[in-house]
Amino acid sequence: MAFRPCIDLKDGRVVQIVGGTLAEGDDGGTVVNHVSERSAGEFAALYRRDGLRGGHVIMLGPGNEAAASEALRAYPGGLQVGGGITPENARGYLDAGASHVIVTSWLFPGGVFAPERLEEMARFVGRTRLVVDLSCRRTPEGAYHVATDRWRTLTATRLDAETIRRFERHCDELLIHAADVEGKCEGIDEELVLRLGAWVRVPTTYAGGARRLEDVRRVEELSGGRVDLTIGSALDIFGGSLVRYEDAARQGRR
Repeated sequence: MAFRPCIDLKDGRVVQIVGGTLAEGDDGGTVVNHVSERSAGEFAALYRRDGLRGGHVIMLGPGNEAAASEALRAYPGGLQVGGGITPENARGYLDAGASHVIVTSWLFPGGVFAPERLEEMARFVGRTRLVVDLSCRRTPEGAYHVATDRWRTLTATRLDAETIRRFERHCDELLIHAADVEGKCEGIDEELVLRLGAWVRVPTTYAGGARRLEDVRRVEELSGGRVDLTIGSALDIFGGSLVRYEDAARQGRR
C-alpha cells in the first residue's frame, strides 16, 4: 500500500475542508482549513515530478471544471477525477487526461442506489476506467452507510462485504472517505480501515483524519496492505504542520 495524493477544488481553488461541513452555495456552512495560492495544475505537476500516481481530483460543487481540466492536462494518465460525474461528462474528462472517473451521487438518485446506473456507467466508460466512491458515515449502531450529496444524505446502503463485492464487479478501484473524520486531523477511523482490509479485493483508497506519517504504516497494518491512504489537511503543502509532503511522497513511491 502507499500514500495517494489529492487535489480538492472549491470555487476553482485548491482547498482543504472539513468534509462533513460541505455546504451548497455561499451560505457559509463549509469549514475551510486551507485555500492554496497554488493552482491545480501546479499540484498536478508536483505529483507528476514525484511519480505519485492514482491521486484524485475532487470537484466540490460547480465552478471547478476548468481547474480540474488544468490538473489533468498537467499530469495526463496520472490522476482520477470525481465530483458530479455522469455519463454525459465522463468521456470529456477521460479525453482530457484522467486515468479514471470517480462516480458517487449519480448512482444514488434521491439517495437510493440504482444498480442499472452502475451498469450503465461501467459500460459507458469501461470497468477499467471507473472508480466508485463509497464514502460513508458511521451509524449509532456501529454500521457504516454510504453517504451521498456532499456527504449530507445517509443512504440505506450499508457498507459491508456484500456491498463491496457488488460494486467491485463493475469498477477498477474504490475510494472511501470516512466523512465523520474527513479534514479534522484527529486520527483515522481504524475500525473502518480494518473492515475494508477484510472486504476489498480491488485497489482501494481510504481518506479521512490522517494526522501523521505513521498513519500510512498503520493503514497498511490494519488492512493487510490492501488499502492506500490519502493525507490532506495535515500536509504542509495544504497549510498543515503535522506531515511533510516530501516524507509522504517517499511512501507513495514504494
